[in-house]
Amino acid sequence: MIFVHPRIRLPYLLTRLFPGAVFRVPTKQKEVFLTFDDGPVPEVTPWVLELLKKEKLKACFFCVGENVQRYPGLFQRVQDEGHLVGNHTFNHMQGLKTDDSTYYENIEKAAGYIPGKLFRPPHGLLRIRQFKKLKAAYRFIMWDIISCDFDTRKNPEQVSQNVLKNARPGSVIIFHDSIKAEKNMKHALPVVIHELRERGFSFGDPKALLGKN
Repeated sequence: MIFVHPRIRLPYLLTRLFPGAVFRVPTKQKEVFLTFDDGPVPEVTPWVLELLKKEKLKACFFCVGENVQRYPGLFQRVQDEGHLVGNHTFNHMQGLKTDDSTYYENIEKAAGYIPGKLFRPPHGLLRIRQFKKLKAAYRFIMWDIISCDFDTRKNPEQVSQNVLKNARPGSVIIFHDSIKAEKNMKHALPVVIHELRERGFSFGDPKALLGKN
């Protein structure tokens, strides 16, 4: 069993359970990489896209298949505006709570709507055997920093600080373009972008997540 608790930064020893997964991009430059989970949804994703366009940034969106099925035009817009997309299962399904065959089928169903081989397991939760099987077909993109914007117990300032206090070269950062995260994310994301730039960070091309292969 693999359990990845949604803490801001994962302990190094825990990341070793995922050989070959991406937690940080290997770089000596002061650059970080933006990713978004759980969209696309019309209430939130267009706002994110407009902000990224204004700031001239690119990101990787890990999309839920049923949202892509429901809002194909919005999903196409994400791609048309130059962002990467990845598979986040069809129903935001956790591997630990699902038998193997159902889990694999759900991911493959999402793959019918979401091109490419990038995959992020919802909540980072899956069994070791599931990881070993899936990594033969998908490139796992995990995270170095999770903003916790989805956590309704946290306020927007706490979400901002989760990222700002932990950013380092190569960090893969998670925000969420979801209704649940909307309030915290809409406040924290612009703050994070501004403050990290003030500190000399840049936002890297998400194509770096694809690796060399």
